Amino acid sequence: METLKLRYAIKDGDFSNAGNASSQIKKHLKMLSIDSAIIKKMAVSIYEAEVNMIAHARGGTIEVFIDEEKIKAVIEDVGPGIPDIDEAMAMGFSTASDEVRQMGFGAGMGLPNIKKNTDEMYLKSVVGKGTSLTLVIIYKSSEDE
Repeated sequence: METLKLRYAIKDGDFSNAGNASSQIKKHLKMLSIDSAIIKKMAVSIYEAEVNMIAHARGGTIEVFIDEEKIKAVIEDVGPGIPDIDEAMAMGFSTASDEVRQMGFGAGMGLPNIKKNTDEMYLKSVVGKGTSLTLVIIYKSSEDE
């Protein structure tokens, strides 16, 4: 299988479209007959990343690469960056504004949910420049062959 590449632009503050990228990715994975448990993990992870970009960054991009063994997503923004990644990874920690919380977002579960649903997660951030998140879900091991 040749690697399939998907790319989505996420707009700053666009809560009405939160979840569109994760829904589209879910459709592609279903068409590829990937196991529903794997699809759910990826959809949850991408949704959390989308909401984080919409609520905290100034938008960004999601690129997804699907091959015969794994799904890899690279999420990048040009937002304010994360000053303390360990703190941001703590369950319940949030810097969401009151407005974002009133819309039902910003509970501080995004990054922990992504980590819980992925096999690999790499988070890099530079304050004032942005954040890069790479996540991987492996759905076929060499033992499956």
